[in-house]
Amino acid sequence: MDREVECAWVRALAAESVFFRDLPAEELDRWLNDPRCIPAVYPRRAAIYTPRQFQRCLGLLLSGTVQVNKGVLIVSVLGPGALFGAAALFGKAEDYASTLTARSPCRVLLFPQALVEERLAACPAAARSYIAYLSDRIRFLTGKIDGLTAGSAGRKLAQYLLAQPEGGPVELDCPATVLAKRLHVSRASLYRAFDALTAAGAVERTGRTIRLLDPDLLRRL
Repeated sequence: MDREVECAWVRALAAESVFFRDLPAEELDRWLNDPRCIPAVYPRRAAIYTPRQFQRCLGLLLSGTVQVNKGVLIVSVLGPGALFGAAALFGKAEDYASTLTARSPCRVLLFPQALVEERLAACPAAARSYIAYLSDRIRFLTGKIDGLTAGSAGRKLAQYLLAQPEGGPVELDCPATVLAKRLHVSRASLYRAFDALTAAGAVERTGRTIRLLDPDLLRRL
């Protein structure tokens, strides 16, 4: 890809991301053009961040998909334009909170903590956007906790399906036995949950391929 075209593509992707989209154009350029930015490429199944191997950087996923795990639990699956790594910034913990794995070949752009700190201090709009992003993450994780600790097998399954990337069917990456362990339910309960969601018209299942027919219904469940 021509460098000029690639730079324009990266800028357009960043401008649509949850953090950068409300920033002035000149501020976005300061982030993307800073020489401290670190571009990185990861092959499929490569570990991007683990509890013991990570960088104190805020990451922007440029292409590919990234799976976020807490132990065996899949917390979310990130697509292009998503941010990651906020838990590595500004804290004293020596480990990272989760494991990020490339589900497909991935390209990322990493913003070191020094750059993030500098730009948040210099630009109030950037600081507000970062706080808003963190607030959204807190709400998302609270919803995950609610689904795992206070819900039925059907609700846990609905939460899991809603956490997958939007825009297409969900391809399960494991057998039902493994998925049941991830959701902390029995295999029989998982099958009943699939049957219930199918009967309600929320999903359609063909083997390991799940089509979300009514995401709003899944959220209500």
